[in-house]
Order: sequence, then C-alpha cells, then structure tokens
Amino acid sequence: MGQDFIPVRLIESIYYPILAAFGVVVNVMAIFVLSRGKCGLSKCISRYMVSMAAADLLVLVTEVLMWRLADLFFPRSVLSIHYVCSLNIVLVFATTVISVWLTVAFTVDRFVAICCQKLRTSYCSERTAAVVIGTVCVLGCFKSVPWYFTYQPQLIIGTVPWGCTRKPIFYISPAWAAFELTFYIVTPCLPFGFVLLFNVLTARHILVASRVRRGLRDHSNGEHQQDPEMENRRKSIVLLFSISGTFILLWLTEIMFYTYQRITNTYDYSTHDPLYIAERTGVMLQLLSSCTNTCIYVITQAKFREELKKTTQYPLNVIVKLIKK
Repeated sequence: MGQDFIPVRLIESIYYPILAAFGVVVNVMAIFVLSRGKCGLSKCISRYMVSMAAADLLVLVTEVLMWRLADLFFPRSVLSIHYVCSLNIVLVFATTVISVWLTVAFTVDRFVAICCQKLRTSYCSERTAAVVIGTVCVLGCFKSVPWYFTYQPQLIIGTVPWGCTRKPIFYISPAWAAFELTFYIVTPCLPFGFVLLFNVLTARHILVASRVRRGLRDHSNGEHQQDPEMENRRKSIVLLFSISGTFILLWLTEIMFYTYQRITNTYDYSTHDPLYIAERTGVMLQLLSSCTNTCIYVITQAKFREELKKTTQYPLNVIVKLIKK
C-alpha cells in the first residue's frame, strides 16, 4: 500500500462497502413498502418515490458495486474487460441522470400540486407520473450512450483489452468538449437550479397562502383550531424540502468542483493535490444521496415507519412460528 492510497483510497475502501450494503438494503425495502400502497400517499407520489428508489438502487449497483468496489478489490475481474467496463460507464451515467431528473420531476409535481390549483387535477395523476418517469428513463439512457465511444483500453494482455481510459481526442476535439459541457449542464447543473427555483416558489406560495388562510380562520372562528388542510400541506412540504434539500447539499461539492474545473481548465493533478481530495469527496457525497431518501421517509412519514416495521417483523415472525412447530 503506497502513499497514494492513504488516506483517500483507504477511506473509500471502508466507505463504499458500507454504503453499498446499507444503500441496497434500504432501497429494496423502500421499493417493497411503497409498492404496497399502504403508506397513506397518493398513487402519483408513490410512483415517483418508487421510481426514485429504483433509480438510486441502480446507481449503487452500477457505480458503487460494479465500478468503485470492483476497482478497489477486484482490479482484474471480468468487469475490468474493456467492453464490459465501457458499457458499465454508460450505465453509471444513465442511472445517475435518471436518478437526478426523477428528483426534479418529483419537485415539479409537488410544486404543481401545491401552487397550481387549476393544473393539479390533470397533472398530478398516476398516468402523468408514469409518462414523466418513462420519458426521463428513455432520455437518460439515450443521452448517456455517447460516453461509450470516449474510452479506449488501458492495456492489452494477449488479445484481451483491459481497463478504460479516455481517448486523447476527447480532450482536444471541440465536438467532444461541447458534448461534455452540454452533458454536465443538463446533469447536474440544470437540475440543481430547477430544484432550488421550484423550492423557493413553493415556499413563497405556502407562506402567503398560510397567512391568508390563518387570517380567515381566525376572523371566522375567533380562535385557533386544527386545520386539516394546513396539516396536509405541512407534511407534503416537509417531505419535499427534505428530499430536495438533501439532494442540493450532497451534490453541492460535486457541482462546485466541476465549475472550478471548467473555469480554470484544470484536469491534470496528482493524488496529493487538494483537488484530488475534493473530487473524491464530492463523488462520495454524491453517491450518499442514493440512500438518503428512505431515511427521510422513515423520519417524516409515520405510516411508512409502520409499514416498514411490519415488513421487517414478518420474516422474524415466520421464523419463530417455524421454530415453534
């Protein structure tokens, strides 16, 4: 183990196995619990939340398991063969794009539901959610395919090409430079801006509506009473801001690092450079966002907690019954 491995690579060798084990389990549990439709959420919201959990699960499988962990612990496995490696890189980009834009789609859906009363009935439906999710998935895959052609083998042993490294033309071709810039603007810079914008607009609308509604209720009733409508709005906004706020915080380092790279045109640095640490830290935080949504559901949704508890207790109850028999 050389000095280049310490401390970032050492931290990664501990961090990624824990992230993979925890993230895969919580996302599978979220998909199962939400798919049953017993969490008190509308079918529209449930569809978005299930699709977000599925996309996050695929991010963990393709990037953490098949790329990061394979590179750390199995550097000469079948996953390192050039064609497999290149295909997996495309899947990594595709699943990341889909995961990010599903977060945007969910944010837009909640914005329409809370702020656009006339559009809410037609837009916030199960059918619209299915169309939006399908469109995001198709466009995310299509958008990521060109990455396959940007890599070449690192070395050839016998007749087998191993590893993936960027082709030299990628750094000097205006066409590839335009593709890369467009790709990173579309994901994650544009989604980052959209999530911020719609959250600000949603928060502003809620504050104004809450003041008006509270004033009307106080004027008519003369005292403060429980308002079911405001309580539902509160729960909805807590869920929305928790998911989108976590997304913004965990992607912030990655976006700042990419912006710095583009402004300074800095792409070559050693493993001892602070830029290397910033890059790896940004990736680790970004991947952490793939398993935070389930934790948010547990914290903010009482019915989700109940269903999750039942789900985890069921296999234990079966085992106890079998033992008693």
